[in-house]
Parts: sequence; C-alpha cells; structure tokens
Amino acid sequence: MKAVALLGGPKENWPDNLKDILQKAQQKGAMIAASDRGSLYLHEMSVHCDLAVGDFDSLKANELKIVENSVSDIRYSHPIKDFTDSEQLFWTLLNEYRVEELRVYGATGGRIDHFLVNLFTFLHEPLAQFKEKVRLIDQQNEIVFLNPPKNIIQAKKEYKYFGVGSLGLIKDLQIKNARYDLADYSSNNAIMFSSNEFLEDQDIEIKFNAGSCIFIYSKDKVRFDNI
Repeated sequence: MKAVALLGGPKENWPDNLKDILQKAQQKGAMIAASDRGSLYLHEMSVHCDLAVGDFDSLKANELKIVENSVSDIRYSHPIKDFTDSEQLFWTLLNEYRVEELRVYGATGGRIDHFLVNLFTFLHEPLAQFKEKVRLIDQQNEIVFLNPPKNIIQAKKEYKYFGVGSLGLIKDLQIKNARYDLADYSSNNAIMFSSNEFLEDQDIEIKFNAGSCIFIYSKDKVRFDNI
C-alpha cells in the first residue's frame, strides 16, 4: 500500500496542484492521512482522510468537529508527549498500516523547528528503519533519504538541480554521473553539496560506506529569485 500524508505546514509551500495530486493518489488506492491541522486542510480540498493523528490543538472546537465527522480513523494524542504529532502519524502508517511508500506534504516552511523535526525524525529509531520509504515534498523540493552503500537516483524532468547532504558522519561519499562528481569524501560533520545538475536525464549514482545521506531534487520558482 502507498500513502500520502499532509502535515500542517504553510499552504504557500505546497505544490500548486496538490489537490489534484491527492485526488489522483486516492483514485489509485493510496491511503490519505494527516496530522493535526492537515486533516482540516484535506476536508477543505474535498479529499477524504483515511487516518488523522494528533492532539488537534491547532483546531477550533467547530473545526475539530468537522474533522471528527469526516475521518475514517482518528487517533488522539496527549499534548505532552515524547512523539510529535507527525512522528506518531509516520509510525502509525509505517508500522501499523505497513505502507510501502510514504509521500509527505506540508512538512516544510513556516517554523524551522517543525521542519527540522520532520527531517531528523528519520535519522533515529524507531523511524530510521523506514526512511528509504519516505519522501518529503514541497513546491520546489523533494527530499529522499539514502542508506549505504549504493543508491541509483533517477532523473526527473521537472527538477534541474539536486543536492546531496550528509546529516552527521559520512564516510567515502561518491557522486557519479553528475555535472559535478565527488570522490571519496569523509567527514564527522554535516555538509550539503548543493546546486549540482543532472546530465541529459542521466541517473545519478550515490555511494557511501557509513553515515546518513539525503538527496534533494530541487528547482527554482523563478530563475533569479535567490540572486
């Protein structure tokens, strides 16, 4: 089973066609899930929510009532807890429902601490074991988690650029078949190799012998926005 999850991140960071993405995924049998306010966003887009998890402290009483009347499986968490709402949602989908692929929207933008929680949560147990099944997607980026030793990353026509980052210790990192290749880089510190490019739709090969890596597909909204 595949799943698509919507978190509570700002709408301006969503892909412009997110409603269409969600509806098509549901038509193909994917499970649609949300944490906290994401469940209300789904209702506003007329997309049925199969699973919602959270303490729902971002919803007013009347909004929570709407969610409770429209969600198939709703799980309530205590406001004071070890897991965040998003972590509890990920755990329920990956461990209980055993989804084989999880695409997450609304995980970036707005509060940086929320984004970093969503990113770092897949670096430690119990969710680290599932990280290769997860992608974090927004309007300009798609983040993929990698495991050693070898990964083949397919080019996507909608993304011109990519970055490769280590999230701590990395040993013998190699990037092959890109505009800028890298050979045998090792470090004890996090680093991002950004603004690399695909070559004529050629797949990228990423190798490393130890550590945690992310691959980020990336594109500009307007070419000179960041200059």
